[in-house]
Amino acid sequence: MSDPRRAAPRSVYVHVPFCRRRCGYCNFTLIAERPDLIDDYLTAIEREVDAWPQPLEIDTMHIGGGTPTQLNAQQWRRLWNILQARFHLARGAEFAVEANPADVDAAMADVLAELGVNRLSLGAQSFDDAKLERLERDHRAADVRRAVELARQRGVNDVSLDLMFAAPEETLPAWRSDLNAALALAPDHVSTYGLTIEKGAAFYGRLQRGRLTEAHEELQRSMYLAAIDALTAAGFEHYEVSNFARPGMRSRHNEAYWTMRPYLAFGPGAARFVDGRRETNHRSVATYLRRVLAGQSPVAESETLGPEDAARERLVFGLRRLEGIDLSEFAAQTGTSVERLAGAAVAKCVDLGLLEFCGNRLRLTQAGLLVSDAIWPELL
Repeated sequence: MSDPRRAAPRSVYVHVPFCRRRCGYCNFTLIAERPDLIDDYLTAIEREVDAWPQPLEIDTMHIGGGTPTQLNAQQWRRLWNILQARFHLARGAEFAVEANPADVDAAMADVLAELGVNRLSLGAQSFDDAKLERLERDHRAADVRRAVELARQRGVNDVSLDLMFAAPEETLPAWRSDLNAALALAPDHVSTYGLTIEKGAAFYGRLQRGRLTEAHEELQRSMYLAAIDALTAAGFEHYEVSNFARPGMRSRHNEAYWTMRPYLAFGPGAARFVDGRRETNHRSVATYLRRVLAGQSPVAESETLGPEDAARERLVFGLRRLEGIDLSEFAAQTGTSVERLAGAAVAKCVDLGLLEFCGNRLRLTQAGLLVSDAIWPELL
């Protein structure tokens, strides 16, 4: 049995932790209002990248955050020089950058195109300015439209939009209007996420003090189903729980995660998966910088997955994709069967109408899609 986890990584993620400010719902790894640290960060990235032992040809590169577009043109060129010294983009590779719509002016679009970026992932979240204010975003709907236009004018034609539903005070008709506004821009890819409020986010404290109310579950489900209906009717393939793509326009980088192919990652909080081992860097930007600049490892946590744990992760990641799992392929890749690994849990989910067998595949039902986060712990 060949183990794809042992192959050379062909995907690279770089985490840029800088933001102009932290949105109320955000508990991601970032640091706000500290552009003075960017040059030190780039030096740390250079040292971390240089520690990788040999040059690699890669199929996907994804620069996320945080807000990568907080870097100026000179800083972008420095970052690219660091990366291309070690990683060569294969012919037809996907080079994606996450962007805050407010940052994408003509100069930013120029530098991204100059560096060869061919996929722009815009954190649009909404086309309702009042909703954007409630989410504490620093852009407006007009910024999203401008960013899409500027990117396409410069040949960055693959545009992905992130949209958020179940925001405070949001109604189902308002969410449908957001979907229609997004479709009017003819994006190639759309990701939809329900607002989740977790510890570490400002919204969490407000929720605990009764100053914020979460959308009730039935409304959240109706909004998710509305997204599925609107996007599939417009020709999008619903290929993963939260992701929709035009034919041939899936996120190839995320597909590497979901199929458990090895990948590298650099920067604060970044997680890599190489040779069956997962390593996660320190989330604190200050700690990451201090350790790397002192010649120390940035790794905070590491875990080597045993065969059973790796198989269970492959099961869950595979079921996140709407096509589900090919049972024969799963057995060939893991050396075990779904039945031996999690037969009782799978049978329970099938009886509840959350999973279904379709020929030689196991996949989520629509009912399962609505409660998928509750299914995964049963299988892990």
